[in-house]
Amino acid sequence: MAAPKTYSYPKKLPLLNFFLKAEAIRKNPIPFHRRFFETYGDTFSVKIGRKKHLMLSRDKEVVQHILQKNHKNYYKSSIQTNYLSKYLGNGLLTSNGDFWLKQRRLIQPAFHKDKMVQLIDRMEHNIASQLANLDSTVEIPVFPVMNELAFKVVAKSLFHLSVDEEKLSRLQRIIEKVQVFLVKEVRLPHKGWWFRLSGQVKKHRELAAESQQIIRSIIEERKNSGEEHSDLLDMLLDTRYEDSGEPMSTQQLIDEISILFVAGHETTANALTFTSHLLARHPEVQEKVLEEIREVEKNSHSSLERIQQLKYTRAVIDEAMRLYPPAWITDRENLEDDQMGEYYIRKDTLVGVSFYELHRHPEYWEKPDLFWPERFLGDHKKKTAGIYYPFGAGPRMCIGMGFAVYEMVLAVSYLIKHYQLTTGMKDVKVNPLITLKPLGVSVEFSRRPA
Repeated sequence: MAAPKTYSYPKKLPLLNFFLKAEAIRKNPIPFHRRFFETYGDTFSVKIGRKKHLMLSRDKEVVQHILQKNHKNYYKSSIQTNYLSKYLGNGLLTSNGDFWLKQRRLIQPAFHKDKMVQLIDRMEHNIASQLANLDSTVEIPVFPVMNELAFKVVAKSLFHLSVDEEKLSRLQRIIEKVQVFLVKEVRLPHKGWWFRLSGQVKKHRELAAESQQIIRSIIEERKNSGEEHSDLLDMLLDTRYEDSGEPMSTQQLIDEISILFVAGHETTANALTFTSHLLARHPEVQEKVLEEIREVEKNSHSSLERIQQLKYTRAVIDEAMRLYPPAWITDRENLEDDQMGEYYIRKDTLVGVSFYELHRHPEYWEKPDLFWPERFLGDHKKKTAGIYYPFGAGPRMCIGMGFAVYEMVLAVSYLIKHYQLTTGMKDVKVNPLITLKPLGVSVEFSRRPA
């Protein structure tokens, strides 16, 4: 008879200690995570029941192991897939295994650099129209501005001009309502019975069904029109599976587009909000960005050339996402038992990675709490390899990374070219939900002389 396997886990956070703080942790886990890391080490565990363990890490070796080196043994957890798929369907963000790989291979070409270049001029036009008339007399809330901007950029890139504003506005309202409720479900699982009993789950599933119907009508109109718009919808309609040569079904298109809306606009809105705050707090950085924009515009004519040459502007965005990563945490579950350094963990262990803490780890970053964009330039940038993951890592790295970077560089360069940013706020508060949301960030956008 084979000897039983001996599992070993990182230093354990006492379960009682965890449960006593559970409600406060749900409201804002970040301060507790830091305290636990400082007390128990860069990877710690919690034992739930007789066999089940949870782990949380900010150790670069653990992160590389589960996201890259041994990624085939680690699936997105059921926490992510079950809750999200209930409202968003079965797409890239919510699927695992062979189906996920098949979809990734199918969709990836639509987000190739050559395809994204086709969208840049449209993207730049939409950014200008959204930011041209900011109130320049008082500090204004930044997130609503950036949220509207990011949604419109995604919508117009997906559907170009083929969708009326009323339909888009309804889609935006539904997506935002569903997201708010989704966060409640994830953060308050012990209230699931009440959400079902009170009809809240049913209500939000109906809203999700309405959003799917809107997207379905857009797809059918496009198919029936025979018109080409060179937008993302056209690119997705043109994709074909390698094995069968067949296109995606309409339902699968709906699921993937729903996820592109959700994943593609709030994370960018968050990043632009944090970047605006940091620029407003650091006028010397803002002046460097302005100088770079003016210099680049003298020698570059196309939007793509400008994006590629705005290296300091990109470094500012990178540094903002280091300090405030929109995708601030992720988790995986191992399919089989696994050895991770000195630990031997049982299958179905839930392993969380705090990108927020990894990005501020004092052993990996010089002056980790300092806003210093130069750390992403020249030789300094080499030191960030393996410890900087604003878009995730490995095969599941964000498929829309290029799209998001283009959008953010264009938006920041437009803002700084046309406005001087100032703020009376010293510190920014965050709400770590599914994404890291800024709270109450306000900036004054004073128009620069023409």
